[in-house]
Amino acid sequence: MNTPSSLLPAPVRPTAEDRSWLSCDHSAEPVLTLLDSLGWPMVDTPEANVHCTSPDGRVYVGWLPEDPGAWQRGIVWRIRVQPADTDAWTQEFSIHTPSEAVTGFLAALIANPTR
Repeated sequence: MNTPSSLLPAPVRPTAEDRSWLSCDHSAEPVLTLLDSLGWPMVDTPEANVHCTSPDGRVYVGWLPEDPGAWQRGIVWRIRVQPADTDAWTQEFSIHTPSEAVTGFLAALIANPTR
């Protein structure tokens, strides 16, 4: 089947300026702002790490910029999920992952609590 080009959607070609969020600024702010707005308790350590836990205790988020063990593995974000009916799982993100991407991951996770 051939569709006339006039009926096809126009291709989207974002400019480099439209993708500025893809560059990592090493800031935890987008993630911490999301979790704070949801009422997640946060604990700052003297080493500048931040630990957050969901109100139901099933999700842990760690911002670990000063954790030697995390740096050895090349990560700064650790997310641990304990589902009610299955084994726990962990997702980690490196310093090169934009914090907006981590925020999107968490937003999707929080939006689907039964998964």
